[in-house]
Amino acid sequence: QVQLVESGGGLVQPGGSLRLSCAASGSIPSINPMGWYRQAPGKQRELVAQIRSGGITTYTDSVKGQFSISRDNAKNTVYLQMNSLKPEDTAVYYCNVHIVFTRTDYWGQGTQVTVSS
Repeated sequence: QVQLVESGGGLVQPGGSLRLSCAASGSIPSINPMGWYRQAPGKQRELVAQIRSGGITTYTDSVKGQFSISRDNAKNTVYLQMNSLKPEDTAVYYCNVHIVFTRTDYWGQGTQVTVSS
């Protein structure tokens, strides 16, 4: 069983930055992708960014050049650096890890990010 604990959300003005962190309990080998999803009110949850084996990263088009995902395998932690935040980035952000061998997804509890003046 994997537990994910997120931190770093909050209220920020447009143009500001936040850094989300997600710490996993136990060792998560790098073969297992880790990522961030978000869900805004009235919308479906969407993949924001993912980091896979070899450090390969993918981003949804709306955050390319704005967000950056990274991973510290020694700390079993994934980060999401969010810059130039816009009101439309407001959502609950969820950390995810996909365990390849069991085809199981684990989720964090979510952290609220609100971009407003």
